[in-house]
Amino acid sequence: MKKTAAFLLSGFLLTSAALNAVANEAKAPAKPDLLKGQAISTQVCAACHTADGSRGTPANPIIQGQHAEYLAKQLTEFKSGVRNNAIMKGMAATLSDEDIKNVAAFYASKHAKPGFAKNKDTVHLGEKIYRGGIADRSIPACASCHGPSGSGLPVQYPRLAGQHADYTEAQLNAFRAGTRTNNAQMTGVAAKMNDREIKAVSDYIAGLR
Repeated sequence: MKKTAAFLLSGFLLTSAALNAVANEAKAPAKPDLLKGQAISTQVCAACHTADGSRGTPANPIIQGQHAEYLAKQLTEFKSGVRNNAIMKGMAATLSDEDIKNVAAFYASKHAKPGFAKNKDTVHLGEKIYRGGIADRSIPACASCHGPSGSGLPVQYPRLAGQHADYTEAQLNAFRAGTRTNNAQMTGVAAKMNDREIKAVSDYIAGLR
């Protein structure tokens, strides 16, 4: 009788484990479809960001090699209006959650090309701010969040290395002016920086690799 009970209990536990495994597998999110992401890139994004998100026009960000989680967050916030940009809101509005996931993964799968700093007169100031911040105004080092090489951190902090200086400068100015409001931390940082400092660190970031 004891053996029968033990056998039944063992069978029940195995069955429960199998059912849990099936349930967990069913709950697991589907992997991004890079081919679908590429199609969206070609149809929706390429005019401004190029087909693979590479260098393109300096006014538009390089999204090649950007973290998928960060790209998806920004597209979702453009779509909802949390991040305000009329062009991007219109583009993102056409995308489903699955589309956003796929196109973000597509751009993240590409290897970002290196960029270059252009202003030798301010590169040392830019490096000082990026690596050490500005202590007397409690401005933290950019590297403390975005990493020494500008590689960033998925979801929270974007990859900055090689980004167009014009784009980085525009975003810091937007944070400072309060026209970009989807990151309170960056609003606080940019509010304490002057034009020369913003321009210098933006140019330095363009040469990070």
